[in-house]
Parts: sequence; structure tokens; C-alpha cells
Amino acid sequence: MSTADETEGSEDPLQGAAGQDARFSEMLEDNAEDLYEHAPCGYLSTLLDGRIAKINTTLIHWLGYERGDLVGRKSFSDLLTVGGRLYHETHFAPLLRMQGEISGVALELKTANGSRLPVMVTSTVKRGSDGEPLLIRTTVFDARDRRAYEEELLRARRQADLERDRLKVLNATLQKTLLPPALADVPGLDVAAYYHIASADEVGGDFYDLFPLTAGTWGMFLGDVCGKGAKAAAVTSLARYTLRAAAVYDPDPAAVLGNLNTVLNHEFNGTDPRFCTVVFGLLTPDSDRGGFHITLASGGHPPALLMRADGTATYLPTPGGQLIGVLPDAHIVTTTVHLTPGDTLLLHTDGLTEAHTAGGGRDRYGDEALLGFGRTLAPTTAADTIDAVRSLLGTLGTGVDDDTAVLAIHVPRPTSEERQ
Repeated sequence: MSTADETEGSEDPLQGAAGQDARFSEMLEDNAEDLYEHAPCGYLSTLLDGRIAKINTTLIHWLGYERGDLVGRKSFSDLLTVGGRLYHETHFAPLLRMQGEISGVALELKTANGSRLPVMVTSTVKRGSDGEPLLIRTTVFDARDRRAYEEELLRARRQADLERDRLKVLNATLQKTLLPPALADVPGLDVAAYYHIASADEVGGDFYDLFPLTAGTWGMFLGDVCGKGAKAAAVTSLARYTLRAAAVYDPDPAAVLGNLNTVLNHEFNGTDPRFCTVVFGLLTPDSDRGGFHITLASGGHPPALLMRADGTATYLPTPGGQLIGVLPDAHIVTTTVHLTPGDTLLLHTDGLTEAHTAGGGRDRYGDEALLGFGRTLAPTTAADTIDAVRSLLGTLGTGVDDDTAVLAIHVPRPTSEERQ
């Protein structure tokens, strides 16, 4: 083939490029119109009086109308539900006029068959060269999936609230089983107790009791198990019943805590050790001097606060007592005290002294503050002591982040008739 024939049979590169440009321009024009009509969202343009001037195929399909039913015949507010129409007239339209744009508004459109279509709407005002508004352009997003998702979230939240309420009831019921329904009536003593729950979502590990032993003696204890929840409740239950059983076998306070230490160390000595702090007391009436003789044994527990009838207050020294359940042979500290008429003894867990003070700081209430509290309160009674502690916990508010148990024992002064 000659060179002339080859040239004649080949395509002109310039003509080919021009043809591609024309085709590309045509595609752009077609795609722009197609993008408007079949966009994944709805478009409509309305006149300033609200009448629909233009609407895309996507929105027409969602609504189920014919184009002729909408363009020039209906306004945007006609497509809204009654509530949406009120919102449009009182909020949407005024804000749009003032701001020129409003976006992300949740509305509901009425379809041709009367059903509701949840949508998210964004509208802008198009202005002419003179700055005057010409029409309103609105973009409509289908929010059916979003509405379904929100409804599912609401359903799940309601279910979670119900489950949380059930859990609170269960926790409250379980908490009651870990505390005595009533304290024993000890002739010659006034007693009162209080349990402050820091969180209704978890069962605490504080416990107390006062119960009769042999004729003329009573046992009492107050303790705090490490941790919270079901595991702590199990240890609390075991500790309570072990203390009562051990006291019947041998009421010596040191022996009682020694028995509890053996049980806890044996039961919880694996990878999840459990322990507690406990103070156990043996109460015996003093027929010679009046009042009560008390022997206290402490296993790592905060010292009891003694408030005397003469207005003084001090801690009963029990230093060196070790946590119950940690070691096979825990060191148990014992002390004795004689309560005379007018004296009050307060046992408490560390939820009180370790509470954060008001103001959101890191400072703890502390032992010194509680001692000052006792000195201000003395002389006092069991009921007044518990009322004062409850008021104190109320002033600390959310700073009390751990359960607190308190047990007050008071020897009342004899009445005038009794003195005679």
C-alpha cells in the first residue's frame, strides 16, 4: 500500500479529539440533568409564595404523585403533615426569610396514599443580581432509615431502663438480706444503725448486726468487704453468718475474728482473694458500776468513736489489726471500754471518713474531721448520733462514693424515778 493510501485510510487525530470533546460535553449536559432528576435526594424549587415551580423525579417517586399534580398546583406546605405545616409557618419560613438558609430540619411529608414520609430538609433562598429573593431551593433527604434507627435506639433504651429498674430492685432486695431486719433489744442500752447506699446500681459490702448470746451477753459487729456487686455480697453473707456462728461457739472477740479469718482465707485464697475489715464486740452489763463493759476486737477496721457523757470524744485505740482473710493467721487487736450512763459508742465503715469533701476537691473528710464532729456532738444519744451522721452524709452529697454503715450504742442516763 502506498503512503497516500495509508494517509487516506487513517483517522485525523484532530478530528477525533474534537469528536471526543463534543461527546464529553454532551455527556456532561445529560449527566447534569440526570443527576438532578434521579439524585439520591429530592429537589424542589418553590416561588416566594410557596408554590412548587420545579421538582425532581426522585421526590415525585417518593411522594407517589404525578408531576402535573404538583408543579404550579401545590405549595411546599401542602405536602407537610398538620404538625409540620404549623412548624413551617411559625418557625421554618420566618427563619428562612431572616437567615436566607436553614438546614437539617426534621419534618414529615404526606404521600399520595396518605402515609407519612420522614425527611430531613435544607432550604436556601436564591437571589437575583439586585439582591432580591427570586425563589426557594429545597433539598429533601429520606429519613426513613434514620427514623427506624432512632426508634430502635429508643426501644433499646426503654428496655435498658426497664432492666436497670429491675436490677435496682434486685440489688435493693439483696442488700436487705445482708442486713438484720431489726437490732436486738438490749435492756439498759439504746441502739441505732444506718446504712447509706452510695449507688443503687451495685450491692455494697458493708454489714452490721447486734444479737444475743448467752444470758446477759450480746455480740455486735460491723464490717466492710472489699469490692462491690454479687461477689462482694457473697462474701458479706458468708462473713455475717460465720461471725454469728463463731460467737456462739466461742464469744471471745479475738477468737471470733480468728475463725472468720480462717474461713475467708480458706474459701478465697486463689486468683481472686477476698477480704474484709471487721470490728467485733462483746457486750456485758456491769452490775457493780452500772453501764456496760465492752470488749472490741478489730481486724484492720477504723477505730470506734467514743463520745463521753462529760462532752469529750476520742477514738478507741486498735492499731495494728490486720485485714481479715488475707493471711492464714491474722493479727487481731483487742481493746476494752466501760460505757457509763450518758456515753455513746459509734462504729462506722470507711465510706464516711474517705468521702470527698464538698467543692469537688480531692480532700477526704478524714479521721480528724470525724473526731471534731464527735466532740461537737457529745454528749449525745444513739438516735441523735445516727441523725447527725445522716445529715453529715447529706452535706457531702456525691462525695460519698462508697457505701457507709454506722452503728451507735448509748447507755441512757437513769430517769428521776429510777434514781429514787
